Amino acid sequence: MSALFPALVAGSDRPALRFGAQTLTYGELGRAAGALGARIAGTGRVAVWATPTAETAVAVVAALLAGVPAIPLNPRTGERELAHILGDSAPGAVLAGADDVLPTGLAELPRIDVDILGRGPGRAGAEPDDPESPALIVYTSGTTGPPKGVVLSRRAIAASLDALEESWAWTEDDVLVHALPLFHVHGLILGVLGPLRRGGAVRHLGAFSVAGVARELGAGGGTMLFGVPTMYHRIADALEGDPALVRALTAARLLVSGSAALPVHDHERIGAATGRTVVERYGMTETLMNTSVPVGSRPRPGSVGLPLRGVELRLVEEDGTELGAYDGESVGEIQVRGPNLFTAYLNRPDATAAAFDGEWFRTGDMAVREPDGYVRIVGRKATDLIKSGGYKIGAGEIENALLDHPAVREAAVTGAPDPDLGERIVAWVVAADTEKPPTAEELADHVAGLLAPHKRPRTVHFLRALPRNDMGKLLKKALPEALHG
Repeated sequence: MSALFPALVAGSDRPALRFGAQTLTYGELGRAAGALGARIAGTGRVAVWATPTAETAVAVVAALLAGVPAIPLNPRTGERELAHILGDSAPGAVLAGADDVLPTGLAELPRIDVDILGRGPGRAGAEPDDPESPALIVYTSGTTGPPKGVVLSRRAIAASLDALEESWAWTEDDVLVHALPLFHVHGLILGVLGPLRRGGAVRHLGAFSVAGVARELGAGGGTMLFGVPTMYHRIADALEGDPALVRALTAARLLVSGSAALPVHDHERIGAATGRTVVERYGMTETLMNTSVPVGSRPRPGSVGLPLRGVELRLVEEDGTELGAYDGESVGEIQVRGPNLFTAYLNRPDATAAAFDGEWFRTGDMAVREPDGYVRIVGRKATDLIKSGGYKIGAGEIENALLDHPAVREAAVTGAPDPDLGERIVAWVVAADTEKPPTAEELADHVAGLLAPHKRPRTVHFLRALPRNDMGKLLKKALPEALHG
């Protein structure tokens, strides 16, 4: 296949990346990634300590140039998750910034510090030409057990980014502004590899702030903004008293929200203040991007748009029968197929087979289709996926972490609407000693230490028993009644 990054092959003085004070042109990025790629060639797989820095971007690009699958690691991952990911993926080295302090769980791996100046001998050779060769292994949130490694090919990445080029009219003249983490699809593949494939520029804020958005979309010349609903909610809150922010958003060509539904109220507030429509899209780690509202469309709050080029989408009934209605009311599970799909779950042929209905990937998301074909997601087929602050969080792994606490006998986890986070994590706990339960803060800290801070419960309810049916199955919908019963 053709190069993933034609602009790197050409090399130029055009800006490619900016992280704070660090700026790299395409020529500089090509030299830095090429030199690092030569060092890691033949390693097998490499882990990348995925901080929001230029070093992470250089490391991932270097791995792609060298044909070495990269495994982005969330720097806030707890020790249990990290041990599982390392044991499952078996990387041959970890790439990190020279100043990064790595956890003891990575002590056994050879460490290679990323030099963004590209010093040292050697240059990477030609990019792999096999479109099916693994490019990235991105771990899921562990909804139904330990996180699974999603193997993404060069074909899937190229197909998804090229389909977005068409839907969003994305060109080399675009300057993308965002503050998304670089260990998942939204921030890394769309937010870094997307602009680089187009030959455009990335301005990463490091950490999200409304002031940073206003600065980079205003005087910074940004044309596109990527964010999650939590970010857009905070932007909407600030618009009334911040004329500079209003001007910056008005000047932007494209505002994109993803990872969870953006509330209609925030759509309306941003549209009223700036005249700009926030575009929503729909994707998953396993499928990359499936649908989007095309740029220039009229406002469609609540819709994730139309299937992207090359993506086939259907809705199916519980029994697998295809649902042909385009009435905006008939609900079915979304299944997709196309060149954007992942290759497999690493080391999990059973899980891979179970995820497909023939060639169709079962997303687990429920949706309706409007008469004009637009897709509107209405919820999960299961009840155990929580979307909070832009993260997709599995209830099961939090329940397991809570049960690891000696003062917890039973635990259930659900999501509850939250105006800032989208959903907040709610824990329902039966204490081992109901007269002396642990504190909510103690349990939240316990979960954050084992998993990651964003997976800690924001609310903890203590019950004397969890509601169950005659077969012993937990009835999550009955939890609120149990609290007041």
